[in-house]
Amino acid sequence: MSWNLATSFWFGLEARPASFSTDASDRGRARHLVRDALVMGNRARVDHSPRPFPVREALAAGASPSRLTRRDLRAPVHGVRVRADVPVTVVEAIAVVLRSDQFVSHTTAARLWGAPLPSRLDDELVHVTAIGTAPIMRRPQVVPHRTRIEGFRPDLVRGIPVSPPARAWFESASLLTVVELVVLGDHLVGPSGLATIDGLAAAIVPGSRSARRARTALDRVRTGVESPMETRLRLGVVDAGFPEPEVNVDVVDDHGSFLGRADLAWPTLRIALEYDGDHHRDRRTFQHDQRRSNGFAVNGWIVIHATSADTGRPAVLFERLRQAFVQRQVEGRARRAA
Repeated sequence: MSWNLATSFWFGLEARPASFSTDASDRGRARHLVRDALVMGNRARVDHSPRPFPVREALAAGASPSRLTRRDLRAPVHGVRVRADVPVTVVEAIAVVLRSDQFVSHTTAARLWGAPLPSRLDDELVHVTAIGTAPIMRRPQVVPHRTRIEGFRPDLVRGIPVSPPARAWFESASLLTVVELVVLGDHLVGPSGLATIDGLAAAIVPGSRSARRARTALDRVRTGVESPMETRLRLGVVDAGFPEPEVNVDVVDDHGSFLGRADLAWPTLRIALEYDGDHHRDRRTFQHDQRRSNGFAVNGWIVIHATSADTGRPAVLFERLRQAFVQRQVEGRARRAA
């Protein structure tokens, strides 16, 4: 591709990060934790626990079918009840009816790990994988899968059994584009520390339908990336014909004093490319960015800023970047001629 490719493909909509926590100390299975939603006695009844619970367990404990249809309860998914005033996600509701040989997988697991995923994905669909010969889960809002690995042991996130991060990345290859898969990989091997590049490579199943896409994405995954838009920006400029920039580069002056960190940079050319997201709009962040940019400029750096407004017209951004490279070439020729 030429540098002036006018496309917003690489930039798309900014991915939404997940809002789930990942409390590693919570080691109880979700459906076991909800059993305190039942009060045992001569008259079994549903108490005021905020946790969702399976209808079958409530019935087995002695609750009447009519009790489970009252207004103080609602059904987030078939076969599950929760207090009507308690918000609960679909995956949290599905978790209480998982068998011991089933676990949450694919992009649902990635979301539980806190990974950024494209907004086009439906939060209401839960990917569930059965282990070995276990029955797959067939119910509305569930996408069933199977793994042939007998004895596979999932990780736990908030008591929900899920695919480990690297495995979730590979599973997601069947659902994501190469660019989206690179974004996910960058997050997992980045500051989150959830996976390594070697771990992602080991998760790829040779000969599977998603193996080629996963390997293509893996070749472009980089450590140190701090946001989805940094990934998309890096991929965009490379596919537009520019050399690959380094990510999150510490910039220092000629005396070694720290000036700031550049999102993307070509240090030998002293060119920096910054992505200014919405958080850069507040006054304090804006002032900090201006001081940093001024420090870069005083020390001979060219700083180019990209914003969400550039997503629909990347050719303008690429032209500014091209001009910076041309300027450095002209300066280099002048120095050699001197």
